Amino acid sequence: MRALVVRGSGQIGLEERDAPAVPAGCVLVRPTVVGLCGTDLEIIDGKLDPAYLRLPLVIGHEWSGVVVDAGTSPEAPPAGSRVVVEGIVPCRHCPDCVAGDTNRCRTYDEFGFVRDGAAADLVIAPVELVHVLGPDVSAESGALVEPAAVVLRALLRASPRPGLRILVVGDGTVGLLAVTLARLWSPAAVTLLGARVDQRDLAAAAGADRFVTTPGDAGDGYDLVVEAAGTGPAVSSAFGAVGRGGTVVLLGLAGHGLQVALPIDDLVNGDVTVLGSFGYTATAWARVVDLLGTGRISLDFLVTHRFRLEDWASAVTALRAPTGARGKVLLEISSPSS
Repeated sequence: MRALVVRGSGQIGLEERDAPAVPAGCVLVRPTVVGLCGTDLEIIDGKLDPAYLRLPLVIGHEWSGVVVDAGTSPEAPPAGSRVVVEGIVPCRHCPDCVAGDTNRCRTYDEFGFVRDGAAADLVIAPVELVHVLGPDVSAESGALVEPAAVVLRALLRASPRPGLRILVVGDGTVGLLAVTLARLWSPAAVTLLGARVDQRDLAAAAGADRFVTTPGDAGDGYDLVVEAAGTGPAVSSAFGAVGRGGTVVLLGLAGHGLQVALPIDDLVNGDVTVLGSFGYTATAWARVVDLLGTGRISLDFLVTHRFRLEDWASAVTALRAPTGARGKVLLEISSPSS
C-alpha cells in the first residue's frame, strides 16, 4: 500500500508499505479523502511541539473512508460501511476520560500525530472510535468532522445563548466552521474578521452576516469572540473586540512558545471570560456526526481544492501559499466504491 510519510523536517514522500493485518477489536478502513491543514504543515516543517509528535509518521488526521475488513468484533460496522474515525484515542480509564474529557486523556494518542494517520491506502482503527456516516452525508463532509468537532467542543464550552453578537477571528477552515456552527445557537449576528478578501464568498457560504479584514471595521462590544487564526495579532484583536461580560475562546495554535501582551485591567474591568479549548471530546465528535446525518449542517461548501494522493506536493503548495478562495484542501485516496 501507499503511505505519505514524514521522516523529519522537510522530509516527506510517498512510500510503499505492507498492508496491515487486522488485530482484535479493530477494523480495516480504506480512506476516501483526507484533509490537510496548517498543523500538517507544522509537522512537515518540523515546527510542531515535539510532545505531540512521533516520527516517522503517516500524516492525515481529517478523513473519511470505507470499511474493507470488519475484523472479528461483533460491534464493528460491516464491510462497505462509509465511516469516520475519531482521531484522539482515549484510554477511557484516567480521571479525565472517566469525566468525559477524552480530549485531555492522560495518555496522549492521536492519529496523524503519534500514530500513523490516513494519508495511506489502508488504516487500522479501533472499533469504538468508528462512526457510520448517514446515507446523505458526503465523504467530503465526513473528512471535516474532525475540525468541526474541535470547533463544536469549544462552542459548547462557551455555552452561548440565542441572540448574541459573535465575532470569529480567522478565515481559514476552523474560522469558517466556527461561523457555520455558531449559527446553531441563533445569534443576533456573526461577523468574520479575516485576513484575505478572497475569502469573502466562503464567509458568506458559511453564514457570516459581515466579512471584514481590519479589526477597526469589525468593531467591539461582542458577546462572544472565537479566535481561530492562531496568530499573535489575531489573539490581540480578539481581546480588543470582546465586550463587558463577554467571552473569548482561543482555538488557534499560534506556535510553541509564542506570547502576546495580556490586557489585564481591561479583562478584569470588563468581567471577561477567557477560555482555551484543546481538541474535541468523544461527545462533540458524535454530535457533529449526528448534525450531518440529520441534515442540520452540511460542510461540502468548504472544499475548494482536490488532489490525488500522488500529487501531494501540489496539495501542500496550495495549503502553504493560497491564491484566490481557499477552504479545505483534500487528498483523494480512493473512490467510495473501490
